[in-house]
Amino acid sequence: MSAEPNRHTVLLYSDDPAVRDSMRLAIGKHPAADIAVEFVDASTYAECVRLVDDFEIDLLVLDGEAAPAGGIGIARQLHDEIADTPPTVIVIARAADRWLAAYAKVTATLVHPLDPVTTGRTVAELLRDRTPASA
Repeated sequence: MSAEPNRHTVLLYSDDPAVRDSMRLAIGKHPAADIAVEFVDASTYAECVRLVDDFEIDLLVLDGEAAPAGGIGIARQLHDEIADTPPTVIVIARAADRWLAAYAKVTATLVHPLDPVTTGRTVAELLRDRTPASA
């Protein structure tokens, strides 16, 4: 096995730059020893969709509290419109909103404030599942 970590692109979506920064900090550049990430940011619905359409995105981390387009709605729409949607994590404010995330067909949910250990572990697991066997 190569000592070089697998590189992945993670899209962070929120209308609030502070929320995107908290996501970035909780995930970190190396959520696990074998996983390295680079981030792309989207602050609007249109940017989010354009980045998913134009680039190889390995993981979506969407703010469920974003406005006017919330991450839950974006997740549902992307899953309905794109055949091979990347794994999707929704960051929600209340654990009780997990049912909404399930409706949106997300892969995982995290709750604000983000715990770096839980966030890093969740992201690493999802990205490992996305890594081709030949990598």
